[in-house]
Amino acid sequence: MARSIAAAAKMPRGEYALAVVERESAELVGFGRPALDPHQQGGATLGFALRPRSWGAGYGVEMVRLLFGFGFGFDDLRPHRIWGARSPRNEASARTMAAVGMVEEGVIREHVLKGGVWRDSVVHAILDREWRAATQGRTAGD
Repeated sequence: MARSIAAAAKMPRGEYALAVVERESAELVGFGRPALDPHQQGGATLGFALRPRSWGAGYGVEMVRLLFGFGFGFDDLRPHRIWGARSPRNEASARTMAAVGMVEEGVIREHVLKGGVWRDSVVHAILDREWRAATQGRTAGD
């Protein structure tokens, strides 16, 4: 939380921590985080999570599409490429990223230390031109 608050004060801004709220109930169901990648020219990262009881309702795809619109469209970010990583066991995240046009690029071996055990990460990415092409055929209600 402290890192997100500090990042919000920086200008130009390179990171956003966004709450995901259900329209009908105004209940918090998850978060999204687009941020510039300091290690990659023209790159940005994307992180997202939903509470388990919200899985399977289509929120993930809607949330990532909105985050892409925000990340690719916001003047402070304007990346050429947005990428995200997931656990190899997280098939729901793989389906979400495929549904929004992200391409699975490969595996970063033993990338995350979780519970004292090293875990691989699977990388997915989308380019700005791929995002623009995908959104040209969609209407506002999609």
